[in-house]
Amino acid sequence: MKVSLAHHWLNGYRGGEKVLKEFSLMFPGARIYTLFEDRSRWEPWMHGHEVISSVLNFLPNVGTYYRKLLPIFPVAVRLLRVSGDAEILISSDASLIKGVRVSSSVVHICYCHSPPRYLWDQQDEYVSKSTELGVFGRVAFRLLVPFLRSFDKWSASQVNYFIANSDFVASRIARCYKRESVVIHPPVEITDFRFRDDKEDFYLVVSELVPYKRIDLAVDAFSASGRRLLVVGDGPERKSLQNRAGNSIEFLGRVSYENLIDIYSRAKAFIFPGIEDFGITPLESMASGTPVIALGKGGVLETVVENETGLFFHESSVVSLNSEIEKFESGLHGISSVKCRRRSEQFAPERFRSLIAKQISTWCAKSSAGSV
Repeated sequence: MKVSLAHHWLNGYRGGEKVLKEFSLMFPGARIYTLFEDRSRWEPWMHGHEVISSVLNFLPNVGTYYRKLLPIFPVAVRLLRVSGDAEILISSDASLIKGVRVSSSVVHICYCHSPPRYLWDQQDEYVSKSTELGVFGRVAFRLLVPFLRSFDKWSASQVNYFIANSDFVASRIARCYKRESVVIHPPVEITDFRFRDDKEDFYLVVSELVPYKRIDLAVDAFSASGRRLLVVGDGPERKSLQNRAGNSIEFLGRVSYENLIDIYSRAKAFIFPGIEDFGITPLESMASGTPVIALGKGGVLETVVENETGLFFHESSVVSLNSEIEKFESGLHGISSVKCRRRSEQFAPERFRSLIAKQISTWCAKSSAGSV
């Protein structure tokens, strides 16, 4: 059957794009619909697809300020229309792209990374901790939330079937959209990562530097303890984080994939301080034999095994995080690099593609029988 793909935006290569990559390998040549794209940051696999962008793509350097355009996302999404020859649309979404215009005859399957966090249960955290909104921006955002939520709920109602990337997200889909979903965990390119048992004396964060990731908590904890922390990633909160960081913290910005693989393999442990819907980076760390110290909430509970591949701290505080780091350094646990690697292997891409293919086949058969 003729398949088209949709993804919220294409201006980097993070967890959502790694899922999109697997869809692109399953359906070579499929058109990809998106709000905007930055071809200078494309991965090689993207070049085999026709990418159709919204009107936002005509704005110069839109990738540097797109978050401020959130109020007009619904208009841009609805101006996108999936070609009439499509029979299946698979949208990969953590924003509003699932609202793209599509014929009623098309089977729309949404792989939901999360209902938009900034519209639902992390709205207050997003507004209070964002340094790029400003006072006026915070007021305007709160006024617009009801309209944006309404559009998001309507978009969800147009989807035939939902796939959630974790049990945690499945519960959020049920709460926000009143819809059921099938859980299929995202894939991790296990073979890309180099297993290493001997570690160096530094900890690691790999993240987009945005408020809900709570990198501020890691920065404060390591500033207080004086332990060495490397921060890989960039985003609107970088300047603010650097201003509050102690001398033991180094910001590397965005690094090459090869360099990232090397850093993962050498790190003593990976720090994961926010509530994530799933979290691919902890699995990439474990694939490198590097344990994880994470806030014990969200999707990470479905990947990290406590006292085998990592430890959980249970309060979003400097004291709680540093206490768990001290436990890790004491060795009073059953964590090992070998256990980390073996756990990560359960999330291989081959398994993901097999489960996706089987689920799509089931739903298409059901749709053909007239019971969408």
